[in-house]
Amino acid sequence: MEFAIGTGRVGVPLRGRGVPVAGIELSEHMAAVLRRKVGEDELPVTIGDMAITVVPGEFTLVYLVYNTITNLLTQDEQVECFRNAARHLAPGGRFVIELLVPPLRFLPPGQVAVPFDVSDRHLGFDTFDLVEQVLVSHHFTRVDGDGGAGGDVRYRRGNSRHRYAWPAELDLMARIAGLELERRVADWDGSPFGQDSPKHVSVWRKPV
Repeated sequence: MEFAIGTGRVGVPLRGRGVPVAGIELSEHMAAVLRRKVGEDELPVTIGDMAITVVPGEFTLVYLVYNTITNLLTQDEQVECFRNAARHLAPGGRFVIELLVPPLRFLPPGQVAVPFDVSDRHLGFDTFDLVEQVLVSHHFTRVDGDGGAGGDVRYRRGNSRHRYAWPAELDLMARIAGLELERRVADWDGSPFGQDSPKHVSVWRKPV
């Protein structure tokens, strides 16, 4: 079961390898893009909020990747997401999350922004509200023009709001949901998680 399956970036290749996959997705538009790739009979998708939507059946794995749990903007919603994962898991099943580690140590005193991409075609930076544990990712993307010989350079501006959470906070959410931490690594290659790791992949298990 993939929470926030989106356009099927992960779920569709897994299904193509013979792994049965189902998904929950809030955006009907994104689900429609997925549906152009694979039929409902091969990869069923339920439209709804991953924190509360319940799909019939039990699963050995529920996963939530690409920092998507941060789209839930309150601690209560994130706790409910863990509870919903536990609700879908068979005994012994796992809940897997891929999530960034908030880069707060890069913030000098008084600074509220951290750049994450500075290139010719894109400027990206995060601003932080340390009280609410909220970050806003800002993007300025070059869309046309080269700025030479009188040409105009235009940029598209966008932003997205997220609630970040520390690994220890996620572990407490898991305990509230009746899950136990089984493993935490720095990346999908299984490299050790340490104090300098910019993200983590964490696995919690539902007791038998």
